[in-house]
Amino acid sequence: MTVGGISSITNGQGALTSAKISSEKGKFEDLLRSVYGEASSIGSNLSSSQVAQDGRLNGDYSTGFAGTYKFQADKNALPSGAAANQANPNVKQGTIDKTSKLYEKSLEMESYIVKMMISQMRKTIVKANGEGDFATKMYEDMLYDEYATQMTKSADFGLADQMYLQLSNNGLNVEA
Repeated sequence: MTVGGISSITNGQGALTSAKISSEKGKFEDLLRSVYGEASSIGSNLSSSQVAQDGRLNGDYSTGFAGTYKFQADKNALPSGAAANQANPNVKQGTIDKTSKLYEKSLEMESYIVKMMISQMRKTIVKANGEGDFATKMYEDMLYDEYATQMTKSADFGLADQMYLQLSNNGLNVEA
């Protein structure tokens, strides 16, 4: 009986995996060389897709709210959700500039509130195999952050609309 080594055990998958890892490592090293290479300032030769937006970190893979609203109709949108259900008939319903930075920050605040609600709901779930390790908790938390972001984008709670209207009506809208 002849022993074929590791390749006979993995049916050649070991070599394929090694080639993929080597390829990814090469791409990463090329990226690092381009960042720290011969450029006059660090990062000057990066493409726009590799540069982080204001207020976000490189490596932040959540979707966020930047660029969610970009059409002309979004500049004078009517409020939705709870903000549209104004109980006082004497209050004039305002319009919202959904393309503004203030509205983007209002969406982030609404998402944070939704995340707190989801986190409290998550605490009621009993796990069969105990608590789980640190990495599991971290990735679950990231997943629930993304759930909160997607719920905020699609559910029309109206909290962001109310915040925007309140802040912009009180003269706190300091955008240029």
